[in-house]
Amino acid sequence: MTVQKRQPRGVRALALLVASAVAACAAGCAPGSSAPPAASSPKASATAVRTDAAALGDVTLTVWDQEVRGGQAAQMEKLNAAFQAKYPNIKLNRVSRSFDDLNTTLRLALSGNEPPDVVEANNGRSSMGAFVKAGQLRPLDDYAQAYGWKSRYPESVLRYSRYSADGKLFGEGNLYGLPQVGEVVGIFYNAAKLKKLGLEPPKTWAEFETALGRAKTGGEVPLQFGNLDKWPAVHVFGTVQGRTVPPAQIGTLAFGRKGASWTTPENVKAAEQLVSWVDKGYFAKGFNGQGYDAAWQAFGKGQGVFLIAGTWLLADLQKALGADLGFMLPPGATADAAPVATGGTGLPFAITAKSPHPDAAAAYIDFITSEDAMKVLTETGNLPVADTGEQTVADGPQREVFTAFGTVTAKDGLVPYLDYATPTFADTLGAALQDLLAKKAAPRDFLATLEKDYKTFAESNG
Repeated sequence: MTVQKRQPRGVRALALLVASAVAACAAGCAPGSSAPPAASSPKASATAVRTDAAALGDVTLTVWDQEVRGGQAAQMEKLNAAFQAKYPNIKLNRVSRSFDDLNTTLRLALSGNEPPDVVEANNGRSSMGAFVKAGQLRPLDDYAQAYGWKSRYPESVLRYSRYSADGKLFGEGNLYGLPQVGEVVGIFYNAAKLKKLGLEPPKTWAEFETALGRAKTGGEVPLQFGNLDKWPAVHVFGTVQGRTVPPAQIGTLAFGRKGASWTTPENVKAAEQLVSWVDKGYFAKGFNGQGYDAAWQAFGKGQGVFLIAGTWLLADLQKALGADLGFMLPPGATADAAPVATGGTGLPFAITAKSPHPDAAAAYIDFITSEDAMKVLTETGNLPVADTGEQTVADGPQREVFTAFGTVTAKDGLVPYLDYATPTFADTLGAALQDLLAKKAAPRDFLATLEKDYKTFAESNG
């Protein structure tokens, strides 16, 4: 891998966005008790690491990842095959699990005596933050220096995988992983169905709501949606929230910092609008009992006009819908409004603290995040987090995704995932949204539940 010499425009903008967000709270901490041993100085330990993977002898690396869908699985298969061809002395034992299964099993695996060597760990406090606090992940700063990762990735991207050694500070401290992909949550649409309804892709939020109504009266499923897993509603609510709540406030809330509130009139308006979509029948029937995978697969089979989801579904949906697939950023109040969308990086690859083969593990992570790897990600329909602007893609949904990511980051409109807010917020928000959408909780009660979790955490951490 040659060190990346240029940052794509989108990533440079992401650097400004995240740097300003993280700087807003130098003490945004997760509650903790005893801290694991502090990381050694990267400068002092850089000479101790070995970067010649071919000279490491026979090694078996166990790798856990969540790259199970079409395009995600394809890129991992290609990169793993290339890695083993280059380093036949290193055998890869790959265990791929769904996002939910990985979250469920990883905590137990890391607490055992023989955890995997390399794992994809969710960046948030409840996962990576907890693993760091427990001393279960290895700081990677020495490898970052040895491999030049700080030149390959801007600090904005690295911040999403940084924690203090005690797991309290998110966004600063030691580096614990590297991501492969960039992510943005937007609106997929079926162009053929829009045409049949006599509609163009909406350019404003009002036009989007009008299109949902036209789809309903036209006998279509306006918005495909499955919320059995609870977290999918977080992306839908985040998209609606971004139309009413200023991005800076969303960033403060999402990073669990003091200075914002969930109970503002703007958040009330967002919650009320989401409930109005339930009342108007815009979602697929039985959405709270339908799984996430079943929902996007139904959209791929032509059941639904729109789907609010992340760019990680691009390859699978393009394969299913072909030229009928379209992608757009959530529109604003006016056609020329600054874009706002949820996004960031994919799950970073980390090295477990008990791995007996950290040098081989680091060589593997370096390989699958290299400049050549970014090309493979592009070829398999994924969105590379680095070197995005250097990729060549054909007209169609893939170019629309790349353009959307570049646009929203260049204009500082990318806001973090809401479940980053506190160590318990993923569960709090997911359950509260299910109740809101099931009409078991009114919008203000829903927001009061979020406020309690957010305030308890933010106030207790300075």
